[in-house]
Amino acid sequence: MVERQQQGEKIKPLGFLKPISLGKVPGRFQAHQNSLPRLPVPPLQQTLDHYLQILQPIVSEEEWNNTKQLVDEFRSSGGVGERLQKSLERRARKTDNWLSEWWLKTAYLQYRQPVVIHSSPGVLLPKQDFVDSQGQLRFAAKLIEGALDFKAMIDNETLPVEYLGGKPLCMNQYYQILSSCRIPGPKQDSVTNYSRTTKPPIHIIVVHNFQFFELDVYHSDGTPLTADQIFTQLEKIWNSSLQTNKEPIGILTTNHRNTWAKAYSNLIKDKTNKASVRSIQKSIFTVCLDAPMPRVSDDIYKSRVAGQMLHGGGSKQNSGNRWFDKTLQFIVAEDGSCGLVYEHATAEGPPIVALLDHIMEFSKKPELVRSPMIPLPMPKKLRFNITPEIKSDIEKAKQNLNIMVQDLDLTVLVFHHFGKSFPKAEKMSPDGFIQMALQLAYYRIYGQTCSTYESASLRMFHLGRTDTIRSNSVDSLNFVKAMDNTNMTEQMKVELLRKAVMSHRSYTDMAIRGEAIDRHLLGLKLQAIEDLVSIPEIFMDTSYAIAMHFNLSTSQVPAKTDCIMCFGPVVPDGYGVCYNPMAEHINFVVSAYNSCAETNAARLTHYLEKALLDMRTLLQEHPRAKL
Repeated sequence: MVERQQQGEKIKPLGFLKPISLGKVPGRFQAHQNSLPRLPVPPLQQTLDHYLQILQPIVSEEEWNNTKQLVDEFRSSGGVGERLQKSLERRARKTDNWLSEWWLKTAYLQYRQPVVIHSSPGVLLPKQDFVDSQGQLRFAAKLIEGALDFKAMIDNETLPVEYLGGKPLCMNQYYQILSSCRIPGPKQDSVTNYSRTTKPPIHIIVVHNFQFFELDVYHSDGTPLTADQIFTQLEKIWNSSLQTNKEPIGILTTNHRNTWAKAYSNLIKDKTNKASVRSIQKSIFTVCLDAPMPRVSDDIYKSRVAGQMLHGGGSKQNSGNRWFDKTLQFIVAEDGSCGLVYEHATAEGPPIVALLDHIMEFSKKPELVRSPMIPLPMPKKLRFNITPEIKSDIEKAKQNLNIMVQDLDLTVLVFHHFGKSFPKAEKMSPDGFIQMALQLAYYRIYGQTCSTYESASLRMFHLGRTDTIRSNSVDSLNFVKAMDNTNMTEQMKVELLRKAVMSHRSYTDMAIRGEAIDRHLLGLKLQAIEDLVSIPEIFMDTSYAIAMHFNLSTSQVPAKTDCIMCFGPVVPDGYGVCYNPMAEHINFVVSAYNSCAETNAARLTHYLEKALLDMRTLLQEHPRAKL
């Protein structure tokens, strides 16, 4: 199960952060981090009660009764549950965060599927109007300048602290996304962050036509290059990489992690290759200057561009123009499509989106003064010696990637009828409202409900990542069953909808407080493995497998920019759904796999649109009595 982005309805995005004239504030970040509360271990009985509740809408009565017996055994006085709970509480006392290291390993570093589609999310930005390649390079230069402006706040520790429901949030993820990279290993990967080393990196990597360049973005006095100066450097790169017949070395990073680990150790045996790979890994971030994608009709354009951001479109398009292990890769194509893809191990969506919001706001600022055109050194082209064995690895990676790309079914829906202001006017949580529309759409297609995953932020706690909001509940099932039932009055349907949204809201609040069930159950299971006791029966049970099989994996990633994040489904017969609710419209991306006959992304988006409209009609025709 690969983790997704964070639910963030109440997180105030950083937006455009005005430079704070405090200069460097060393120690401020650490002082803030130390002041945060530690992630609690929820009470065992509470978690087990909630576990039985969430199973009710998704398992049969017979399975539920069987699970109830296993749960009662597990929770009995002096039983295995109590012992594991005590071990977990001991772990919590001894560590900064009892979950974070376990989570990093189980959700990311030990996960062996390719990071492409399965783990790394893509972000699609509004299309830019470029007249020519100069426009592409000017925009890329401005984007780089904006990212370096944001980096200055991280380096100086002047990044304003974010709040959720009035409580300060952990800011650690911001300090992990720049100058970091994932490194493949035979059984487990690692992530290395180079920003805290004695000589932090001063270069970015620019990729064009599958060729990698090291571009220094700071002068010797430590000041960053201006957009004009960066533009000049990008032109040099562009003009020295016009040939398109190069081996796409970056495609190796799209492979299954064990396969890539093997190819990686072979690749870096060569000194030149090793130095080139190290330069990519150490870079602050990567900028991919993409070729235009094949022309498509307007109605599917956005869906195709989302694919470009997520996987690059395959070996014949831009997938070789990436290094997918790199935490942050900005993508700017010749045709004006742009966005980014990020490696998920270090951070969730909101910090990435906050950085993007800052850059987009920054890029609107006019250049006040033309910067002096001082002679700058030619950016260094990274060399790779391609042996027959490496060439063969590249060919296999191309084949595997193209199969994955062909299998991914991706649909972008810009829902124009209303945005988050409508549910707000109805005194309903916009996120809960959207989640109930998803439940209704799924139920109308399949005649049943399913395990639904929505990411919730645990950043109220020191080093917090995410937990799961279980959007399907007894209340959501009652609502979706009632919606098309002609025997129910409209007023009853309204009440059931409001109750379902309230129920979602209260589970969200519980999750944000660190009291949801998913990470706690995972902790108990991992504790059993660590204590070398046999895996308790409740984790070997059919109900547990059903509960952990998320046919709907969803995430709200709000942004000021009119962008949208996307990711693949987490199970072969499931959907990935990401959305950004703007004031008057909602951006959705739905993904599924073509290899599964039962799922279809366009069908789910069609039903989702209908569900949202039906729910609005229901509420408008039956307004609440004014108190």
